[in-house]
Amino acid sequence: MMGWTFLILAGIFEVVGVTGINMILQKKSIKSFLVFILGLGSSFIFLSMAMQSLPMGTAYAIWTGIGTVGSGVVGILFYGESKHWLRIIFMAMVLSAAVGLKLIS
Repeated sequence: MMGWTFLILAGIFEVVGVTGINMILQKKSIKSFLVFILGLGSSFIFLSMAMQSLPMGTAYAIWTGIGTVGSGVVGILFYGESKHWLRIIFMAMVLSAAVGLKLIS
């Protein structure tokens, strides 16, 4: 169970790290670099902890899925990115694939 908790945390911090990249692109500052470094660093630490009890392929697929969907949602909510219905459908498909992997793992 802890493996899944670590994996969810890894995915959340992946979103934080990607948000940091966007912050750097908008304005180079110590804060934006810290968000980037701490986000991705924490993400990799939690991913490695999760992979101690979860299969590598499943952990990696779910980690990238959380990062993909989470970054898309952050982009829509905070950065004015497209809310096109097809984009939402494809994000839902990524999320459903991650849930499917959880169910069979």
